[in-house]
Amino acid sequence: MAMIALQHKIEGERVGSSLKEAFEKLDGADGEMILDFSSVSRIDATALRAMEELAAGAEDKGVRLVLRGASIDVYRVLKLMKLAPRFRLS
Repeated sequence: MAMIALQHKIEGERVGSSLKEAFEKLDGADGEMILDFSSVSRIDATALRAMEELAAGAEDKGVRLVLRGASIDVYRVLKLMKLAPRFRLS
């Protein structure tokens, strides 16, 4: 059976709450969830905590997280916080 990735748009002005919404959708993901970060220019401490929680939840459920359209600045923060390996970039 073909895997269909669940997609979720992360809103740039409400990154933390968008990530929490994505967490709530993890049960419906069939192996992969694509997070569209194209409208996100920066992430703050709240968003980082939400990303940690989302990554942990995804690992528990066997779901791979893919960041699509993440800016270099967002990637740098993820790398500094040692979160980058928990996400695949696309």
